[in-house]
Amino acid sequence: MSKLPFEQLNRTILVKKEAKTSDKFGINPEKRYVEKLIDYGIVNIDKPQGPTSHQVSAYVKQILKLNKAGHSGTLDPNVTGVLPVALGRSTKIVQGLLTAGKEYVCIMHLHNEVSEDRIRKAFDDFIGKIKQIPPLKSAVKRQEREREIYYIDILEIDGQDVLFKTGCQAGTYIRTLCVALGRKLGTNAHMAELRRTKAGPFDESTLVTLQDLQDAYTFWKEDKNEKLIRKCIQPVENAVKHLPKLWVTDYTVNSLCHGAALNIPGISKLESDAKYDETCAILTLKDELIAIGKLRMNSNEIMVKEKGIVVLLDAVFMEPGTYPKMIKK
Repeated sequence: MSKLPFEQLNRTILVKKEAKTSDKFGINPEKRYVEKLIDYGIVNIDKPQGPTSHQVSAYVKQILKLNKAGHSGTLDPNVTGVLPVALGRSTKIVQGLLTAGKEYVCIMHLHNEVSEDRIRKAFDDFIGKIKQIPPLKSAVKRQEREREIYYIDILEIDGQDVLFKTGCQAGTYIRTLCVALGRKLGTNAHMAELRRTKAGPFDESTLVTLQDLQDAYTFWKEDKNEKLIRKCIQPVENAVKHLPKLWVTDYTVNSLCHGAALNIPGISKLESDAKYDETCAILTLKDELIAIGKLRMNSNEIMVKEKGIVVLLDAVFMEPGTYPKMIKK
């Protein structure tokens, strides 16, 4: 089964120093009140054909009566599928999702008949690093750039239509990929239909329609029934499942909430295989997201060193004062 790079990792938890967390502060993400979840969660929307990603995000904001909501990774109006929308205070989490790998299912139409053997060989040639120039209708500068195709699997060939699934680096244009595949086959080709099936840790198993979300919100508001809305809105922590993680002691949390760098003495445990300059997530011992940032050491260095800066923060999510400056013993 084809997997995105982070899905292939088998990270283990390494204990730097034993520590316990106090029940007086914070809360397990799964136990947050619905009001808090709405202002600090994420919805995996099944984007319909027609509206832009920005419009879908606006619909979510309107349904949940929020001031802010932001999507992670634009989908063209005609493209459907996985569109994570971050809510309220969690909107900065899209920074960690924008660069995550994506998976798409596409129908490519060839303008001339090509043998199945030639099609399959051409697809194999596109696995790995490729060069692309973004299409005319794109939000980025039109200059050649390198992107990686992690896998590309043909699901069905029906005459001049090819159904395939591909996992790729963020920023890969599938429309441009179809054109390049056509050229490789000595003909023209275009993207007939496209659906995103994965965006980082989010896939089709947790998709929610806009109507689902509207119904869930109504049931909660009018009938005090939390079941549906808790199914629709995920804790923001689910948006960092693809990132390497570090857990810190209770007395370290508050300084991080003010933007201070994370130093080795504050770390209780961490995941293996974390690399220098990789974006990571910093959590409390109750698994609450505090911040994301860039690693200044790899996992092995963190385990052997006794001092030094480990993470420089890029975005802070937890509010100051959630944990005290010091825990009295």
